[in-house]
Amino acid sequence: MVRKCRIWWPTHLSTHPTHSSTLLFGWFFESSSSDLLDVVVAFGWTHTNVHSSRLQEIIHQTNRKMPMGLQDESNFTIIGCCQANLQGDGKSVASVAKTDNRTVSVNGIIHSKKDQKSLKMMKKKKNMLELNKRVSVEKKNWIQLVYDFSENVGKRKYWIPKMQHMKWDGMRIPDLHLHVIIYETPKYGGHHFSLGSYTSSEHKKSTIKKPMWVEDLHEKQTLPDLDTAILAINSAAAAKLYFEELVLPGVSKARFCILHMFLALTWRLFAISVASLSTSIYVIIQFLRVLLSCGSESCMYIISTKLFIRTYKNVQFRCCQILYWPIFLQNGARRSTSCVEYAEKAALRKHLMWSSVAVDVLLGNILGVLMLIHAKSVTSWTLKLFINITNYVLRMGCVSLMGNPAGFKLNNELATVLGMLSLNAIQIWSTICFFLSSYFLYFIRGVAICGILFGLTTSAALIIDFISLATMHVRCLHWLISLIFSHQLQAVAALWRLFRDQKLNPLRQRLDSYDYTVDQHVVGSLLFTPVLLLLPTSSAFYIFFALMGTTVSFICIFIELAISVIHATPYTKVFLWIVMPRRFPFGLWVEIVRRQCDAIDDLETGAVGSLVLFLHSSCLNIRQVVFPHYKFLCSAVSRLSFATSMYGILIGRSLPSALNNFPSSSLTRLPMTLPWMSIPYKEYWRLCHDAVLAREECVMQ
Repeated sequence: MVRKCRIWWPTHLSTHPTHSSTLLFGWFFESSSSDLLDVVVAFGWTHTNVHSSRLQEIIHQTNRKMPMGLQDESNFTIIGCCQANLQGDGKSVASVAKTDNRTVSVNGIIHSKKDQKSLKMMKKKKNMLELNKRVSVEKKNWIQLVYDFSENVGKRKYWIPKMQHMKWDGMRIPDLHLHVIIYETPKYGGHHFSLGSYTSSEHKKSTIKKPMWVEDLHEKQTLPDLDTAILAINSAAAAKLYFEELVLPGVSKARFCILHMFLALTWRLFAISVASLSTSIYVIIQFLRVLLSCGSESCMYIISTKLFIRTYKNVQFRCCQILYWPIFLQNGARRSTSCVEYAEKAALRKHLMWSSVAVDVLLGNILGVLMLIHAKSVTSWTLKLFINITNYVLRMGCVSLMGNPAGFKLNNELATVLGMLSLNAIQIWSTICFFLSSYFLYFIRGVAICGILFGLTTSAALIIDFISLATMHVRCLHWLISLIFSHQLQAVAALWRLFRDQKLNPLRQRLDSYDYTVDQHVVGSLLFTPVLLLLPTSSAFYIFFALMGTTVSFICIFIELAISVIHATPYTKVFLWIVMPRRFPFGLWVEIVRRQCDAIDDLETGAVGSLVLFLHSSCLNIRQVVFPHYKFLCSAVSRLSFATSMYGILIGRSLPSALNNFPSSSLTRLPMTLPWMSIPYKEYWRLCHDAVLAREECVMQ
């Protein structure tokens, strides 16, 4: 049986082939079908100044820092070696060390620096070959590669390795179908590979039943055992970094130059200043919380909390976000950074909160500064708008309903009662608002200051609470008239069932037959006529106030949707996608560079077929990046909720709040629920200081 082998080869080993033999480090994977072998090459190593026992210890320590999922599948180890070889045209990939018209001998006399350099190269190559032979004897799994040929891909030239022989479980594999997949080593902040799937509204299951072969095709795994190989590829850069830190500890010390020390000192001073400022804000917030908790049982506090419930929740949530920023910026486990994919996802989650706060506060400062500059103009415009709505919409609408609206003849007595009741309520509320209008300028400035301190979402929540408070008379009249209208509808429906000898069964939600008496029919007939004739008058008033209440509700809904969008938008992802879309991979595709099957010159090495491919990654578009964060908005504003709301308005249900007919808990859902933090001030200062210093390590790396 011909076995298949996929060698995942890093690009840097093909662009800069070494002059001597190179040890290859990486992972071996065997698929469940046992006919496919995956060999992931992480990096190559040409130094020979490490003893074999010390090398095994370094490999073991490096493997312990790899992700647990990768350790469960395979261990990081020496997988083989690669060396220069003669091509078909007789020329060597590596340059042969020569002197002026003579070859240097190891035991000869050295007469020049050029000879010394050649001798060192030959000694190094000899030591490396001896190390390769010694390690290959100890290893049960081993691959021997040589640089066979070169290919021009684009504007660059790549040297492609060729299998010389391969041992698996101590036995040499005679027949081997080889695939060489060249990949660019993923790096944090650059790119990585991912097999993650994306589900959108287009990919949802349809109601049409699909054939069985379509479902089997979706369930079939087209590319077997790629998850572990991609995980190893994403961990290759970290493996090389850990290995170099253990083998060459002096290299890391060389970074501490004067410039590095100056930057480190500057960053530490910045960390101290940020920690001190954050601790001061922490003390102020904790003091205000204690002050408010002392008066939490007072009637004034309870009423203000009820009236400004949205503002209270947004301020509390923003304070928690400000308090928790050092917790979110703390470094996670070192193992989570071993895989570039895991590190990228952890960084995005880590920076999601503070970026949302930063954008929200920036927008709030823009709005706040503009409102402070034009506070008087905004005050006069808002008061004029309120007066015009009160005089030309509410009062004129009630007066027209008391007459003959649109040519319809209504009941004068009922229309007069409802109209006078509405006009009196509007007049009373207008008088109260007139006396409070002198303080409206301070309210505008309060909204501006609230936006500057807590962000745009808190100012928007305060505006929603103010709209709800300013339109309280409209909601009260809507509730009262909807109560009358709904009871009239229920009475008409009940009397209509009486004439049909039917009775509503509320337990089983159905109509049952029932024999009414003559007296009940007479009383029902006497009540049915006036109730039916008065229904158009009450319905006219109900339609008017339902339109007004629904308009106010939709304004508040629109503002709350804007608040939810501001909270849910992943600003970090959007910015990174604009700068570098490769950081958001979606699926893999390969480019075939060279194909050679059943070649005559491959029979000596046992490779009955070879295929050279370049691994590439597709990227998500901006819609696929942002849409998952808006799923809850789509579920909140659904057809079912909209239809239910419209049906409730038609049958006379009241709208006591702005979002009664819509799932307001979904629309105003905050990103996360955070408990209030209460820790000592010194410990909070230390958390802030360590969080900023943790960012310094990422920047220096």
